[in-house]
Amino acid sequence: MNKILPKRNKVPIGMPFSGKTCVAVFFLMFEMISAQKTGTVKPANDSTKTKVLDEVVVVGYGTQKRKDITGSVASIPKDRLQNLPITNFTQALQGSTAGVTVTTRSSVPGSTGGIRIRGINSIRADSTPLIVMDGAIFYGSFNDINTRDIESIEILKDASATAIYGTKGTNGVILISTKRGKTGLPSISYSVSSSVDDISHKLLPLGPEAYVQKYADYMHARGLTQTTILPNQSEIENYNKGITTDWLKEVTQPGSTNEHNVSVYGGTENVKYYVSGNYTDQKGVVKGYQYHRFNFRTNLDINVTKWLKTGVSFFYVNNNYSGGRANLLYATAMSPYSVPYKANGEYNIFPMDPELLYTNPLLGLATDRMSVAKNLSGNAYMEIKPGIKGLSYKIIASYALNTNAYGSYTGRKANDNVGNAYKSNNEYNDWNLENILTYNRDFEKHHLDATLMYGVYEKKSESTWASGVGFFTDDFSYNNIGAATTKNAGSGASRSSQISQLGRVNYSYDSRYSLSLTARRDGASVFGKNTSKFSVFPAMAVGWNINNESFLKKSTWIDQIKLRFSLGETGNPGIDPYQTLTLLGTSLYPFSGNIVTGTYLGGIGNPDLKWETTRTTNIGLDFGFFNRRINGTVEVYKTHTRDLLLSRKIPDITGTSSVLDNIGELENKGLDITLNTVNIKTENFKWETGFVFSTFRNKITQLYGDGKDDIANGWFIGRSLGTVYNFDMVGVWQEGEDSSKWDPTAKPGDLKFRDVNGDGKITNEDLTFTGKTLPDWTGSISNTFTYKNISLSIFIDTVQGLLRGNNDISYGDEIGRRNIPQQVGYWTPENKSNDFPSLTYTNTRGYWFTQDASYVRLRDIRLTYTFPASLLKNTKIQNMSLYVAGRNLYTWTKWIGWDPESNQASRGSGDFNNNYPLSRNFAIGLNITL
Repeated sequence: MNKILPKRNKVPIGMPFSGKTCVAVFFLMFEMISAQKTGTVKPANDSTKTKVLDEVVVVGYGTQKRKDITGSVASIPKDRLQNLPITNFTQALQGSTAGVTVTTRSSVPGSTGGIRIRGINSIRADSTPLIVMDGAIFYGSFNDINTRDIESIEILKDASATAIYGTKGTNGVILISTKRGKTGLPSISYSVSSSVDDISHKLLPLGPEAYVQKYADYMHARGLTQTTILPNQSEIENYNKGITTDWLKEVTQPGSTNEHNVSVYGGTENVKYYVSGNYTDQKGVVKGYQYHRFNFRTNLDINVTKWLKTGVSFFYVNNNYSGGRANLLYATAMSPYSVPYKANGEYNIFPMDPELLYTNPLLGLATDRMSVAKNLSGNAYMEIKPGIKGLSYKIIASYALNTNAYGSYTGRKANDNVGNAYKSNNEYNDWNLENILTYNRDFEKHHLDATLMYGVYEKKSESTWASGVGFFTDDFSYNNIGAATTKNAGSGASRSSQISQLGRVNYSYDSRYSLSLTARRDGASVFGKNTSKFSVFPAMAVGWNINNESFLKKSTWIDQIKLRFSLGETGNPGIDPYQTLTLLGTSLYPFSGNIVTGTYLGGIGNPDLKWETTRTTNIGLDFGFFNRRINGTVEVYKTHTRDLLLSRKIPDITGTSSVLDNIGELENKGLDITLNTVNIKTENFKWETGFVFSTFRNKITQLYGDGKDDIANGWFIGRSLGTVYNFDMVGVWQEGEDSSKWDPTAKPGDLKFRDVNGDGKITNEDLTFTGKTLPDWTGSISNTFTYKNISLSIFIDTVQGLLRGNNDISYGDEIGRRNIPQQVGYWTPENKSNDFPSLTYTNTRGYWFTQDASYVRLRDIRLTYTFPASLLKNTKIQNMSLYVAGRNLYTWTKWIGWDPESNQASRGSGDFNNNYPLSRNFAIGLNITL
């Protein structure tokens, strides 16, 4: 008979006892089997322990039982991929895995997050991890992967796990397995979801009255006599007429996301199939922003004979981002006493006429804009078992064609009677061929898994573009650039290839001791003639399942205690094709009264360039207790990257200022912790909690070989990438304070800086290290409550200890003719702010306005109801569930602005995408399987 303690009586586990006794361990209420007379407490069921430890995990070029894994491999919880208002899998990764950082760069419809695994291993090269889908390298955008098609996601984090991918795995590897067919009659699954979106946090500009007061304060601060109520004639006229415009309302709208997904799967013992289609439609919260996506996928597996198996995976996706867009940045700068339209209904190009600095935020809607990205990819495999037990040969061929087409035309009426057109096309071709020989056998207590691989890879790209200004008609949009008064065009192409060989041996003895040895040899065409294009990247790892030792086998509460250690190297080419070559460029020059074409040195090549190499050490502890009611992982790691590719300065007499060279070194140290608990488990109720914590420290250990820092790029030996080297702002100069000695040019309302070196004056010698743009730590907590057929999940994540430049507080009023955010404020003699300067403050010292960008975010809440089988038994429905969910619901932060996580551009930069606000989503969805 099973019981749960109503009180927290502490009884030692495994302690002999008599009578019916129930035990509580720590703060958790565990189900225990009560023993009669004299006995030992035992878990109610060992099935959970066995199932988890014997779970087969994809590890790259094969699979392993979880208990035999020696490297750092993390699995994404499946519930993060289901029943959430997400449009790509990066949103599911956010905060869910220790050591994996996902940054929401923007909430623009169709945008994706940036992924970083365990810090930054290169200063110059890309830090994006490798994506491998169904055994083949994935080429394309994260948006190209339909989340509904994903069966599982594994993340390889240390060198022993990633070394099998050699140079491609330096930044970590994400293994995605898509759903496959199953034996049985065809099943049809359909899911639909619809969400309404709005702005999570609004940065409101000053209203009409406050805007008028701001201009008066500006004139007073300048010491000028105010002769008009507002600076511009058009504003004065609208003020007198009582005409105002809420520009934020003009450029925003309720957003929405609608998604439909259908899949058909089934098969026989010899033929299995999976076919799916997906359509996603997004309307942004800023007018004009939209995204339409169509996905199609088919997976086919065929057992031709007992010794021959073959299959194909194919998918096509069309991402459409077309449409003109409003400019949120300009909307926040507009005077409330300006209007978007002229009397005849046309756009008012300069709403604050005669002020020409800011154009109408709605003008972008008049732009005929086309942006379409397509991905056609597939891979085929053939697996042969030649009759030798445990031996198999597999060949995988894959191909990907990615195209990006872009065109834009701003009409004559929206651009001062001058049409402006641009059009570009980019094509990327990637193909791979890999031959894999595997030997997998058990010899009594010994298990051996050996793999050999030979692969070839090629990448080609082509691009063309054309632009034109000055058209006599708008009728042909961007499709008649040849008719432009002024036009320009260009094209380019590149090609690179790689050859790889791999050898790996995994050995385990008696499910206690595990050993993994890997060596991968990669050769890349991008390197020059004076260095070897090939390099070997070795790795080793060992594991010890302590729980399987005789001295712990009798333990009834220890499911797993496993120690892991790994050491290995990976490489990174870090350069694009032809960067080892000296390049020439052409340009037009005036000569003897004529315009002639001249040649100049475009850059000096370096034929001695070689791989960036990263060595990683990892120590891990996996644990599970009380039938895995408590389980988790603790890992510490260190990475050291040498031969970093950096631009070394050379004398200008050479015709250029720098040359690329292998001269830098970089180090990362970190700690990853994952803890999962089942707090309560009864027949009808279950409460589960998940904790994730990560921290890492990044340090530049060498730059150019001369021991000097690179202040211009913000690189300092002994300090982290992203170090903020800045003046330390300690307040605002107030009236009556004497700044003559400390900062002679300062006046009341100017920023006050700390005299770091104590010499009594503010100079560049007072620049100091005020923080960094990389976080001190990240974490998350998730709670899932299940009662019968109802499930409630709550997910909170956090990023702590980082600074970011905040462009929303960087400037006062520039020339006194623009709006500013309500939340920012400014100094006046009456409003003696100690946080923000006066409207006339001139940032002559180049102070970078940074702010604490730490936050805690209620990332999502999800409520799901699964219909019981008893209600569906007389229907054709196998499974059905209904859910409601919310995402980005609330953020706790000191940040002033749209969002601490997203990038924001400077005023007037014209970078529209980076000024899109964070969206909050409320969704309802239905899943049905027939």
